[in-house]
Amino acid sequence: MRIKSTLMDQEGMDRALTRIAHEILEKNRTTDNLVLVGIQRRGVPLANILADKIEQIEGQRPLEGMLDITFYRDDLSLLTEHPIVHSTNLPFDVNGKTIVLVDDVLFTGRTARAAIEALFDMGRASSIQLAVMIDRGHRELPLRPDFVGKNVPTSRKEFIKVSVQKVDGRNAVELGEWKE
Repeated sequence: MRIKSTLMDQEGMDRALTRIAHEILEKNRTTDNLVLVGIQRRGVPLANILADKIEQIEGQRPLEGMLDITFYRDDLSLLTEHPIVHSTNLPFDVNGKTIVLVDDVLFTGRTARAAIEALFDMGRASSIQLAVMIDRGHRELPLRPDFVGKNVPTSRKEFIKVSVQKVDGRNAVELGEWKE
């Protein structure tokens, strides 16, 4: 695999996340009952950044949680014999909450489907919305994000790499290509 170009640097990601935070507030009108749930791994720090921005704008911080969807994946048996499982931490009752799922890249829609299924097992939210840093197309399921940092049409030979400070030591979005 090789990186072809940088689509967003630190400043570009910051602008996109600030816009998404404003859009979340615009759509939901309040932080009451609003919960940001990051999908492990990179969705968690992105949700944290969005919560910081919402708190700066609104003066009130939304609840936050993290969700591991490993055992909800429909391709679990294809991945590895011993999958890496991260933690799930939802320190609130899901029932009646407006949940914004946060992830780095929306591709086929299967990760979002798995996250929604995991949330269903924990209770009945009043609504579930989806925020992603990058929507790269190629949907296999009828899902679309409510909030998008950037739409990046890609080929199947390409990939998107979202780097976040807390995981990767820097913030950037890069477009790469799989070597044949």
